Amino acid sequence: MFVYNVDETELLTVPDGWKEPKFTREDNPKGLLEESSFATLFPKYREAYLKECWPLVQKALGDVFINATLDLIEGSMTVHTTKKTYDPYAILRARDLIKLLARSVPFEQAVRILEDDMACDIIKIGTLVRNRERFVKRRQRLIGPKGSTLKALELLTNCYVMVQGNTVSALGPYNGLKEVRKVVLETMKNIHPIYNIKTLMIKQELANDPELRTQSWERFLPNFRHKSLSKRKKPKKKTVKKDYTPFPPPQPESKIDKELATGEFFLRESEKRRKKMTEIKVKQAEALSKRQEQRKKDFIPPKEKPAMKKTKPATTENKIDIQAIKEKVKKAKSKKLGAPPVNPETPSAKDGKRKKVKS
Repeated sequence: MFVYNVDETELLTVPDGWKEPKFTREDNPKGLLEESSFATLFPKYREAYLKECWPLVQKALGDVFINATLDLIEGSMTVHTTKKTYDPYAILRARDLIKLLARSVPFEQAVRILEDDMACDIIKIGTLVRNRERFVKRRQRLIGPKGSTLKALELLTNCYVMVQGNTVSALGPYNGLKEVRKVVLETMKNIHPIYNIKTLMIKQELANDPELRTQSWERFLPNFRHKSLSKRKKPKKKTVKKDYTPFPPPQPESKIDKELATGEFFLRESEKRRKKMTEIKVKQAEALSKRQEQRKKDFIPPKEKPAMKKTKPATTENKIDIQAIKEKVKKAKSKKLGAPPVNPETPSAKDGKRKKVKS
C-alpha cells in the first residue's frame, strides 16, 4: 500500500474556473428503479397565476423527463419521475420548484433551480417574534424603503430573495444562501440589516484582493455592539439580606437579667434609690455644664486678624528730591506773582515817597 504525502490545503482549495461535469444520460443509461413523487399545497390567491404559467412549468420539467400535475380542486401540485428519467437528483429540484411557486416566487426566477449551481432556502420567520406588530415592523425593516435593503442584499449575495407572509424564500448559490439566512434571522432578533450589509460589502472588497485571500479579515470587519436602551432603575437604598440561619434570634435580656448581671438585684431598696439618685444628679450636672458652655459661646469675641499694611519698598522713582523743591520755591518768590519782595522796605520810607509824588 502506497501513501502519498499530499498537502491538505491543496485538497481544500478549489482551482479557479473548475466546474463539476454535467450529469448526462451516459452516467446512468438504465434509468431509475422506482418512481418517486412529491406534492405540495398552494394558497387560493396563487391559483390564477399557476394556471397561466403551468404549460411553461411542464415544458421545463419535461426536459429532465419529470411529469407535473396541477390539481385545482385540492389546491396541490405534484411532480413524479418517469421511466425515461436518468438524473436521480432531478426530482428533488422539481420538488423545490413547486415549493417556490407556492411561496409566490415568479416562474422566471423559480425555474433557475433546475440549474446545477443553484439551490433554494425557505426560511420560516413567523414563530421568531411573538408580538404581531413587532413582527410586521421587523419584516418591513428587512424589505426596506421601496425594497432598497432587499435589493442591496440580493446584489451582495447573488441571490433572489422573496419575503411573503411568514416565510422568506431565497434562490441562489450556496454561499449566498448562507449569508441570506444569517441576515434574515438576525433582523428578526432586532439587529438592523444595515450592519450585516456593511460587513458583506467589506468582505466583497477583500475577496477581490489576491494578497488578503489567505489572511484573517477580523481586523477589517466592523465590530458592532448591542446597546440596551432601556435600563432598569436601581434603588437608592440597597437592603442587604442577611445570611439565612435555621436558628431563631437570641431572646432580648429582661430588666431582672440586667440587674442580676450588674449585681443590683441583691441590693436593698434604699441603696437602689440612692444609686439611682446619684446617676440622675450626674446626668443633671453634665447637662448643666453643657448648657453653660453653650451660653458662654455667645459672649466670646471672635478672633480678629491683625491688620497689616503692606509696605512697598522705596524705589528711586518715589524718592523726593528736597533740594530741587527748594530751588523751585526761590524762583517762584523772585517772580512777581503776588508774593512779597525778597528785601521789603520800611513803611515810613514808603509814606515819604508817596507824599513827594502827590506834591
